[in-house]
Amino acid sequence: MYIELTEDNLQQIVSENDKVMVQYGATWCGNCRIMKPKFKKLASENDEIPFYYVDAEKLPESRKLATVDNLPTFAVFEGGALKSQVQTNKADSLTTLFSEIKN
Repeated sequence: MYIELTEDNLQQIVSENDKVMVQYGATWCGNCRIMKPKFKKLASENDEIPFYYVDAEKLPESRKLATVDNLPTFAVFEGGALKSQVQTNKADSLTTLFSEIKN
C-alpha cells in the first residue's frame, strides 16, 4: 500500500501500525522524483507494510519524526518508533533499509 500524505498525521499512522516505511521528499528535489517510482515499486511488492510519502516542506510535524536534513530521506518505523533511516538516491540502499523491518 502506497499513500501520499496530505495531512500532517504521520505520528498517528506510525502509532497505529506495527511497521511503516516512509519517503521524505519535496517537489523541487530531483533525486526525490527519481527515487519515488522505486519506492512505489517496493510498496507494490510488499502489501503487508504500508508505505507513505511525506512532503518534508508541507508536513513539518511528520518531518520531525525522523532526522531529515537531506532529501530524499527514507525511514522505517517499528512499534511506534523510528528504527532506522537513510538519505540516499540509490535503490540498493532503499532495499537494504526495508529489509530491516520486512521479517
